[in-house]
Amino acid sequence: MNDAASVGFFKQMTYAVTDTWEITKRNVRRNFRLPQLLVFSSIQPVMFLLLFNFVFGGAVTQGSGDTYINFLLPGILIQTALFGAIQTGVGLAEDMQKGVVDRFRSLPMSRVAHMAGRVTADALRNLIVLGLMTFVGVLLGFDFQNGLILAITGYFLAIFFGFAFSWVASLFGLITKDSETAQVLGFLWTFPLVFASSVFVPPASMPGWLQVFANNQPVTHAVNALRSLTQGGDMDAVWKTLLWVSAILIIFVPVSVKRYRNTS
Repeated sequence: MNDAASVGFFKQMTYAVTDTWEITKRNVRRNFRLPQLLVFSSIQPVMFLLLFNFVFGGAVTQGSGDTYINFLLPGILIQTALFGAIQTGVGLAEDMQKGVVDRFRSLPMSRVAHMAGRVTADALRNLIVLGLMTFVGVLLGFDFQNGLILAITGYFLAIFFGFAFSWVASLFGLITKDSETAQVLGFLWTFPLVFASSVFVPPASMPGWLQVFANNQPVTHAVNALRSLTQGGDMDAVWKTLLWVSAILIIFVPVSVKRYRNTS
């Protein structure tokens, strides 16, 4: 009996992985058929990078003599990964509006495949966008001071961070069922996380009450982790980021999947 149950579970997992891969390919092909999506996904973070580096960079002092671009780029990468996650929720809401979800439900496929495939495809899109951002940062003078291997580790940590928050955005997309509302809601919950963090300035420069929030939220930990991996420093933020990401996945993956199954 246990053997039969194990075989059945293995088959279900195999089907889920196979179906997820097919949905991932579908969304990746769609991204390449709509190159403007990649272009517009890259324009905003490039503008942020240029604006803050050239306009505000001279006013931000760190007391270390380091250039602002070395401080700024890790923050912009995490911001880009987080804002990219919003598109997962928008895409799911759009699929619901167009009846795509209903069509998938009528097929003999894993119920988790649609969501997992979209989240994975969006993570791959983030991979390209963050790579472009890193290239622009290097042109502006960004320096990998801690070695290439740790820098690559930080790069994939940023992707993993965005992947986790894509599940959060997925839940909001399923709740709103409307792409425009999902877009607005996405920026409502991501903006406080980004701007009340260490993305642009050290939290020590903020009011005391805001420092408490800024120093104990996931974006600050992720940004500090990426700075440590690329510039050197305390690695505690890396483990804190992994704990945050794990907690988000443990909570939001099952909740989002359940919501998907129960959404009419």
